[in-house]
Amino acid sequence: MSHVKVGLALGSGVARGWAHIGVIQTLLDAGIVPDIIAGTSIGALVGGLYLGGQLPALEDWSRGLSRLKMTRYLDFQFGGGGLITGRRLTDLLEQTVGGLQIEELSHPFVAVATDLANGREVWLREGKLIDAMRASYALPGLFTPIEIEGRWLVDGALVNPVPVSVCRRAGAEVVIAVDLNADNPSRSPAGNGAAPLAAQGEKDIADAVPRGRVTDLVKRQIFGSRKSAPSLFEVMVGSLNVLQNHLSRSRLAGDPPDILMTPRLGHVGLLDFHRAEETIAEGAAAAERALTPLRNLLGFA
Repeated sequence: MSHVKVGLALGSGVARGWAHIGVIQTLLDAGIVPDIIAGTSIGALVGGLYLGGQLPALEDWSRGLSRLKMTRYLDFQFGGGGLITGRRLTDLLEQTVGGLQIEELSHPFVAVATDLANGREVWLREGKLIDAMRASYALPGLFTPIEIEGRWLVDGALVNPVPVSVCRRAGAEVVIAVDLNADNPSRSPAGNGAAPLAAQGEKDIADAVPRGRVTDLVKRQIFGSRKSAPSLFEVMVGSLNVLQNHLSRSRLAGDPPDILMTPRLGHVGLLDFHRAEETIAEGAAAAERALTPLRNLLGFA
């Protein structure tokens, strides 16, 4: 029997993206190695680092995150194209995959981004891996847009939250998709992970910007507080979540995957980066539920 080419479409979902780690690990343990990976936003980050040989390092790092530690990677600026320059996260990525090119990866990889000038979907399948991942997760207003070949690029979740179509165009015969937002919470779309940062992240903000420019008002606008209206973070991330939920339902209906994995993540806030342990476990559980139909589809004994 000839080999069936398998594509893995890793969707957007901010902190819920740690679930992709559990999905990939479970597939590999079952002897299913994706031939093509397409990722959007956090999906591009996890997929790219996996193909770059850094999945164990990413898992260790994510499991060690706390709310306070996460703020140390947020280098704030006032002015420019985003609240966060992303330099600290980029430095961290440089330490792991450095100048690795997409063409050097073990399998084809595509990161989905959005052209800020015209709203078109952009498929990044060659060039520096770090640049492609950064462009794909550049949430508008939060992260600075990334310039690649004269185009300013932002988060791919604006156009294709779960990139099934990308896998098919890349030659996949069977497409596995991971939708991180199918299990909608019955509370604030940003979840409850942002508010505690108001108390725990203020010192780190003060360290990140020039002395004298951090006021209580700015802090509240960025992080909010337990008693205030939603913070700036929550508004931006929550708005993107509303958009990608509607868009992903539409696109998945028009181009359904062969296998759809939906981790049960409604209890995990979009900014809950410190909850990697349970998020990874939910991803693994979703993959386990899909293994039997997937094996049947692939003709596994």
